[in-house]
Amino acid sequence: MAASAEPAPRSFRQLSGQQRKAFFAAWLGYLLDGFDFVLITLVLTQIAAEFGLTRTHAATLVSAAFVTRWLGGLVLGAIADRFGRKPAMILAIACFAVGSALCGFAWDYWSMFVFRAVVGIGMAGEYGSSATYVMESWPKNMRNRATGFLLSAYPIGTVVAALAYLAIVPNAGWRWLFYAGILPIALTLYLRRTLPEAEEWQAEVGSRKDVSTSSTLFGPRRRIPNALLAAALSAVLVLIFSQSGGGFTPLLIVLALAGFVVFAVQVAERLWPVMLAIMVTVFCAFLYSWPIQSLLPTYLKTEVGYQDVQVTTALTWAGLGYAAGSCLAGVVADRWGTRRTYVIGLFVSLGFVYPVFALPEGNVVLLWVLLFGMLATSQGISGLLPKYIGEHFPTRLRAAGLGFSYNVGALGGAVAPLAGSAIADRIGSLGASLALLAITLTVVVALIIGFDLPARIGRALGADPEPLENRSTHA
Repeated sequence: MAASAEPAPRSFRQLSGQQRKAFFAAWLGYLLDGFDFVLITLVLTQIAAEFGLTRTHAATLVSAAFVTRWLGGLVLGAIADRFGRKPAMILAIACFAVGSALCGFAWDYWSMFVFRAVVGIGMAGEYGSSATYVMESWPKNMRNRATGFLLSAYPIGTVVAALAYLAIVPNAGWRWLFYAGILPIALTLYLRRTLPEAEEWQAEVGSRKDVSTSSTLFGPRRRIPNALLAAALSAVLVLIFSQSGGGFTPLLIVLALAGFVVFAVQVAERLWPVMLAIMVTVFCAFLYSWPIQSLLPTYLKTEVGYQDVQVTTALTWAGLGYAAGSCLAGVVADRWGTRRTYVIGLFVSLGFVYPVFALPEGNVVLLWVLLFGMLATSQGISGLLPKYIGEHFPTRLRAAGLGFSYNVGALGGAVAPLAGSAIADRIGSLGASLALLAITLTVVVALIIGFDLPARIGRALGADPEPLENRSTHA
């Protein structure tokens, strides 16, 4: 009698040493990603004062990193599909660490905008390559946990950033906070040099040169046109999100959308309608989450009147809630299914939004508890997004498909602080503005994912993603 197949691991302890090492390296890199990316939100008031910026104009510096994320997701995703997940991760972390350090040398608005754009390229590549690396290194029955546990690193990075802010900025100024963003890069690069490549990519793509997104995007006949299109699209987005487009802004938005469609058709092939639907989903998700992430420190300082130490503590509890929620979402989703868990988490989060922004100054401990619960459910549930998006694409397209669709949708994060500030200027309350965006867009995202609109659109247009590998039957 033939020996029975060895059962698949069902817990973190049952994973092999290489699988755990791969996860730790990716987790650490994503922690540094969160650390570097959030720094500007902590010192936005200081930067605005030094450069003479209004609150709305300063908020565009948060948006700057989102302007280039689509490019990082596309290019580094294509590199990951062609050369492997590991080299793309190394390039990504080097990019955002160097970009963060350069922010410390910024001398005016536009220099800071450009350096933040460099951070955005690296962050996008880190998200797509790390998520696909961990998913393809872990067994299929644990992939919600793979992405949920991985994304718990980002809020831990924000907590570390908040603590670094408290230790560095009062003593040395805001610039040194950015300089510190490059320090941990050596450790992560050392860890990643010793990692094996993702097993699934190695088995299904490996050394083949004709099956990945790079052969489509960077082929001889498309290389130059795509480079020109990427440059033009980047310029258009800079004009839009720096608020420099003037009366041409509506036309620029149309041109940007057309450019994204052109790239989506090339990257996703017959699945391009599904990719566009995913972009819309992620865009809405960022519109409910990023106004809070980017403007919460400003709200606590200006409208509630908290001091730096109190704001740092509040952000620490919020980050811990985000991390705990990501891990819990992964565990639950491997039992209940990705979409069901996602929708339940979003609706539970609505119960925390109003109390957080209705709470007056002085209720510090209650604020910690509410922020922990709100971030655990609203942000933590986003730990399932890489699994939800990645299962729509085959292995040969997964890194670019995930990286590009997610990071185009992430332009919602560029719109978010501008929308939050603009609504606040109109209604006279930043807290009410953040609550309004959170409640409205949370419901929209819950409906999109609950009814599985990307897959439904794909089936309606004859681009059914269900036959693709790793498409969970109970997702």
